Amino acid sequence: DFATIDESHSPSKEYNWGYDPLNYNIPEGSYSTDPFRGEARILEFKQMIKALKEAGIRVNVDVVYNHTYYSANSNLDKLVPGYYYRQDACGSFSNGSGCGNELATERSMVRKLIIDSVCYWAEEYKIDGFRFDLMGLIDIPTINEIRMALNSIDTSIMMYGEGWTGGCSPLPDYLKSLKCNVRQLPGTGVFNDDLRDGLRGHVFHAGDPGFASGGPGKEESVKFGIVGACHHDQVDYHRVVYSKGSWAAEPAQSINYAEAHDNLTLWDKLQASAPYADEETLIAMHKLCGAVVLTSQGIPFLHGGMDFLRTKYGDHNSYRSPDEVNWMDWERKYRYREVFDYYRGLIALRKAHPAFRMGTAEEIRRHLHFLPTAPGLVAYMLRDHANGDPWETIVVVFNAGSQERKVSLPGRDWVVVVDGHRAGTDMLQQSRGDVVSVPPHSALVLVDGTSYEARSGS
Repeated sequence: DFATIDESHSPSKEYNWGYDPLNYNIPEGSYSTDPFRGEARILEFKQMIKALKEAGIRVNVDVVYNHTYYSANSNLDKLVPGYYYRQDACGSFSNGSGCGNELATERSMVRKLIIDSVCYWAEEYKIDGFRFDLMGLIDIPTINEIRMALNSIDTSIMMYGEGWTGGCSPLPDYLKSLKCNVRQLPGTGVFNDDLRDGLRGHVFHAGDPGFASGGPGKEESVKFGIVGACHHDQVDYHRVVYSKGSWAAEPAQSINYAEAHDNLTLWDKLQASAPYADEETLIAMHKLCGAVVLTSQGIPFLHGGMDFLRTKYGDHNSYRSPDEVNWMDWERKYRYREVFDYYRGLIALRKAHPAFRMGTAEEIRRHLHFLPTAPGLVAYMLRDHANGDPWETIVVVFNAGSQERKVSLPGRDWVVVVDGHRAGTDMLQQSRGDVVSVPPHSALVLVDGTSYEARSGS
């Protein structure tokens, strides 16, 4: 339930993402047909969830248990003054959220409030997953107790969040659910900002280029994402943008992405970081980012509209911008249909081939081998029917440079299933020999010809 939206009329230009929580266990009334009837928002929210599930869509919700909109005037502080919120050394509300306060999740009744709330949404509304805003402000025992409580309801319920904070907090770092502590959070994932900023450039510096837009020295950050933030001897951690070591115990703890609701969309970021590029080149860069995300080990995350080059017209913080900024411009799906089809093909490839979905760090180390490449190139091989894949050997190459590049491969026949224009599981072309040419700003996925033909029955 949002604090700053007037539910009584909700004008079309008044909008908020809801990072201003007032009441945790109540759906926001401005979306209902009658906000003055409490049962209306409850019933309509349940009807929405039911319809989505009937369409085969699981529903995750973004939850903000790290702070509330009000501090001293909040319901919680009125209930038990000084208990529900952390204080600094001077006795003032600490502000690790950047929003004026932070909940003291390490205190028993605050922890119980959060666990009970999450379970209420899971049981009463049949929510399938929870994305925790600024999860770094929630202590590790609380996150683990939430995980155990959800497991008792349905082990398939997802838990993931932002493995960072929005400012300094009195909660000791060793207790925070930070990215670097995720090994202590079994069954919970975190967003991989190492891959995000390696691909697209620094999140807070619009003009900073990433790997896809020609930024130098970002190859190891891309490799870090490819292995799902798990330890791999072929990743040089000293050259990863943020993390100087692996942090995921298993690849499912790495949420791989190039775009989310926060910050610039990928399309807007590429325009800002590659102002010299024409539209055709920007599209190629965008597809390259999508190819990295959807072929990496871990959990791929796509922002709505990313598959047709979503733009917010340069708005990097649209949490209260009007519909004209935040809405889906469906005309872009028709205008950029080839981009949509490319993403659809990458998804089909990933779903059809378990080699891109290995379940353990040990499997990744055993089956994934990086090939020697020059700057601006990343290439790797998935060997020996990785994760039981029917394809014996798969090679993936990313060329972020502006020129065609050559990569050495084991000498055999290869079938190309992804290039810079099309993606999927069908043969696009054949390549023979021990060298393959990779066009600029593009991805290439090749399969050894023998196992491809055996699988296709030809």
